[in-house]
Amino acid sequence: MFKKILIANRGEIAVRVIRACRELGIESVAVYSEADRAALHVREADYAVLVGPAPASQSYLQTERILAAAKETGAEAIHPGYGFFSENAGFARAVEKAGMTFIGPPPDAIVAMGDKVEARKVMIAAGVPVVPGSPDTLETEEQVREIADKIGYPIMVKAAAGGGGKGLRLVEDDKNLATVVRTVASEAKSSFGDGRFYVEKFVRKPRHIEVQVFADKAGNTVHMFERECSIQRRHQKVVEESPSPFVTPEMRAKMGAVAVQAAKAVKYVGAGTIEFLADADRNFYFLEMNTRIQVEHPVTEMVTGLDLVRLQIEVAAGAKLPFKQSDLKQNGWAVECRIYAEDAAAGFVPAPGKIETLKFPEGPGVRNDAGIYAGAEVTMFYDPMISKLAVWGSSRMQAIERMRRALAEFQIAGELTTNLDFHRWIMTHPRFLAGDFDTNFINQEWHPEAAPVTEDLDRIAAMVLAAHAAQTHQNHSHGQPAETQQGPRVSPWKTRGRLGSLR
Repeated sequence: MFKKILIANRGEIAVRVIRACRELGIESVAVYSEADRAALHVREADYAVLVGPAPASQSYLQTERILAAAKETGAEAIHPGYGFFSENAGFARAVEKAGMTFIGPPPDAIVAMGDKVEARKVMIAAGVPVVPGSPDTLETEEQVREIADKIGYPIMVKAAAGGGGKGLRLVEDDKNLATVVRTVASEAKSSFGDGRFYVEKFVRKPRHIEVQVFADKAGNTVHMFERECSIQRRHQKVVEESPSPFVTPEMRAKMGAVAVQAAKAVKYVGAGTIEFLADADRNFYFLEMNTRIQVEHPVTEMVTGLDLVRLQIEVAAGAKLPFKQSDLKQNGWAVECRIYAEDAAAGFVPAPGKIETLKFPEGPGVRNDAGIYAGAEVTMFYDPMISKLAVWGSSRMQAIERMRRALAEFQIAGELTTNLDFHRWIMTHPRFLAGDFDTNFINQEWHPEAAPVTEDLDRIAAMVLAAHAAQTHQNHSHGQPAETQQGPRVSPWKTRGRLGSLR
C-alpha cells in the first residue's frame, strides 16, 4: 500500500480522497492555488503545496507544478479526483514517467473513451448498442445535412472531445442547422482545443442512466448497478438517485452486462461509468464513458455499502477486487442533491460569495460531502458547488422524505445565493414523486415563481443570530446578564423556527 498520496484536485472531492487516505493510514498531500489558501482540503491534508495563482490554468492544470509538488513531498501516487486532470491521458502518462502511480485507468483506456467518436467505434466493434449517427467526425454543414437526411430530425450535434454539457446542441430541423454547426465547432475549439464534431439521432423523452463499473489489474470487472441522472439543467446533472425508478430488473441486468462488456473492451482498470440514453420503450444506447470517479458516486456507495474511493486506491496499489458480481446487492434507495452557489431563478447563473453562517443537516441516513465551512468563500474561479447532500432510505419515498427534511435543515447565509429552494421544489413535484420525468423535466416544469422562497428567511435568521450574539456580548461587557437588561433570553433557534413557519 502507498504511504503518501497527492490529490491533484480541490473542493469536496479532495476532502473525500483525504478521508479515504486517513482511513487507510496513508499520508495526504494537497495542492492549492492562491485563492484556495484557506480551503478545507488544505486544512485537512497532512501536507499542502502552493502550485500557482487562482486561475486553474495557472495552478491546478499545471502538470509540471503538480509533479514537482509530488516529488517534493515524496508522494508515491496521485489521485486526480474528477475534472481537471482526471481524464487526461497525457497527465496520466507523465505521472507514470515520473515513477509514480496514477490512481485511475490506463492512459490507453482514457484515450479510447475520451474521444466520443472513437469511443462509438470501439463500442460498435464490441457489440454495444449506440445511438444512430455519423460514423466519423464531421467538418461541414453539408456533411451534417447528409447524415440528418439519412437518420431523420431531430439530431444532436456534439463536440468530439466534449463533456460537461459543452459543445452540444439540439437541431429540430434544417432551418438553423448552419448556425448550430458554427456554434458547436466554435465552442468545441474554445472549450477543448478541438473543433471536431459528430451527429447523433436525438432520442425523444430520453432518460439519462449510468452504470458504475469497477475493474482490477487482473481483469476482474463488475458493475455496481445504475444511477438515475435525468434531472439536469443545461445538460448538467443536479439530482441523482439509485436505483432508477424507470429501470426494471431485466433492464438492469442487461445494462449491467453491457457496461461490463464496454469496460472490458478497453481493458479498463479502476472506477468508471458507462452512460446510457434510454427511450420511453426502455431501449438503451451507449452515450459515453467517464474514465474517473463520478460526482454522484455517494448514491452508489449508500445502496451497496462499498467505499469506491478506497477501492480506487487499493486497486491502484495492486489489490484484486474483494468480491464477485454475485456478491453485490442493492439495498434501499439513495438520492443526492447537488447544492450550488447559483441563482436558479435567474437561469442557474453562478452566484458565489462568502459564507457567513453554515449548518449542515444531520441525523439518520444523511450524508454531506463538502469542501467548505462557515467563513469560507465560494470563489468565481471554480465550479460553484457547495456540497453534495445525499440521503438513504429503505424505499424511494422514505429517501425523498428524508431529503426534504435534510433540505429544510440546511442553513447557509452570506454573500452568495444557493439553489436550495430549487431542490425543495423538485422534492415536492408530482412528476418527480411519480418517477415520471426525463432530461427535459427542468425545462418543462421549472418556473421560479412556483418555488418555495426560503433564501430570504435564511438570511434574516442569520442576521437574528448575529444580532443576538452581539447584544449578548455587549450586555456581558457591561457586567449585566442578558436576561436582566433585555428581558427573558429568547433562543435564536426558536426565532428561526418562527420565521420558518411563515413558509
